[in-house]
Amino acid sequence: MSAITGNTSRLEVVDALRGFALLAIVLLHNLEHYNIFYGDLLQSGWLAKLNVWVTDGLFFLFAGKAYATFSLLFGFSFYIQMRNARRRGCDFRARFAWRLLLLVGFSQLHALFYNGDILLLYAVCGLILIPASSWSNRTVVLVAAILMLQPYCWGKIVYALYHPEYIDNNSLFIQYAVSAGEVGRNGNLWQMLLNNIWNGQLYSNFWQVEAGRLFQTPALFLLGMLAGRMEWFVKSVASVRFWRKALVGAAAASVPLFLLKTYVPPVIGNVTVLSYYSIAVPMLYNFAFMVLLVSVFVLAWFHHGDKGYAFQRMPVAYGRMSLTNYIGQSVIGVAIYYHWGFGLYNSVGAAGSALIGLGIFFVQLSFSRYWLSRHAQGPLEYLWKRGTWL
Repeated sequence: MSAITGNTSRLEVVDALRGFALLAIVLLHNLEHYNIFYGDLLQSGWLAKLNVWVTDGLFFLFAGKAYATFSLLFGFSFYIQMRNARRRGCDFRARFAWRLLLLVGFSQLHALFYNGDILLLYAVCGLILIPASSWSNRTVVLVAAILMLQPYCWGKIVYALYHPEYIDNNSLFIQYAVSAGEVGRNGNLWQMLLNNIWNGQLYSNFWQVEAGRLFQTPALFLLGMLAGRMEWFVKSVASVRFWRKALVGAAAASVPLFLLKTYVPPVIGNVTVLSYYSIAVPMLYNFAFMVLLVSVFVLAWFHHGDKGYAFQRMPVAYGRMSLTNYIGQSVIGVAIYYHWGFGLYNSVGAAGSALIGLGIFFVQLSFSRYWLSRHAQGPLEYLWKRGTWL
């Protein structure tokens, strides 16, 4: 426990995981050109094939999994803050609610530039951690499992089966996405900022709800908190045993879930059933695959002592400044692809976009290492902490 009980010591495997999750997020967002989805680009045959391979490979590995990892570690961080406050004789629950309110402020800053913000969702879903901090482990697992199963989606599916005339294609966000995309392709900076205040926010948050994240996110927060309680990120015989079991279980679950998400939708004729099935089952698959990836990463880290391999340690500084880098990568990416910036949304294919994403990562990683060599926290992390303890 010495790795996480000291005031100046951090559990670096968590920072490394968070850093890799952020790297995956910036790669995916670049492939999507920060929500300006493009059509066919006039590129040569071999480059067109490379674009397909890059897109398929990165989406297979990281789509839905990077976000899930990031969310899991948010819950873990809450546990660490709560535990440390209790050891100082403080009740952190009300302070955490205030901290979430401050996160709303950061979300609004982020949402001005990028209509794919998740911080507002985090601020809302994070409220579940306040009462959950006093729940038993069994209750935490039960509630997380219910949420992870997407009960709203299955309720819609059952209703649609009994009422075939009912139509719900789960796409309310599209009307706002059209407006946001148009401004991104043709508008100036001022027009984009104004549009994102309303249409961009509705696009982002309606999509989050309709994509099932309103249920998945609090489930991941709860499991992250449980990981802190059980010390799964601290090397021990028990934690190694847990991650080995998690790896086997996730691998066994991923195969049938992949088959269910791939081969069942084409035979579903009911629009409503198809819409909600295509949320519930892929969400479960992404969770299982995320557990598989995290298990492999943590076991590899533990196998190499308690410091991990060199390639695993590379993004530690990036993960320590996750709020700064998450908002920063969006501002940089939007400036690269949107009309008011360099306007590359319809000029760069997947392979080029992935290289740009890697470029953003390495620039931010270099800045993170420089900043943390002189400061204890990233700039936005410092403001968030100071605001939390006002």
